[in-house]
Amino acid sequence: MSGTSAEALHPLTPDEEALVRSLGQVMYVLPRTIDADMVGDRQLPLTEYTALRNLSEAPGRQMRMNELAAACQLSLSGMTRTISRLETQGLVERVRSKEDARGWNAVLTDAGFARLQESWPSHLAAVRRRFLDHFEGFDLIQLARAFQRVGTVD
Repeated sequence: MSGTSAEALHPLTPDEEALVRSLGQVMYVLPRTIDADMVGDRQLPLTEYTALRNLSEAPGRQMRMNELAAACQLSLSGMTRTISRLETQGLVERVRSKEDARGWNAVLTDAGFARLQESWPSHLAAVRRRFLDHFEGFDLIQLARAFQRVGTVD
């Protein structure tokens, strides 16, 4: 336990404990429920939607596979499986990187962009129902900043 301060060793207050446990539940349940809603609507699974969304926002609609994996919070092997599924549907192509001939880029096709647009309403509805609707009355900017601070590396 090197590097821990005496303050870090104090037990959590009941409010802190409730927040930590609730966050664990959100991290586990939220992606699964959004995915189930989207699949139930016959739209893209969340993992595939997230990959296409990230590609749609990238310059030239393409990203290195390892960068896409990081953006989607997947392992490189998980991202490879996702891109393989999307590739068989004609939604993504894999091309050699121009910067590094050893690397591969995932490139969003026009069909992939169209499929992303088709799935967007289902994703939006699920995000609102499963997440945003629970924060009515909260300062969302302040909440977003707090979440962003949690995600930064010291």
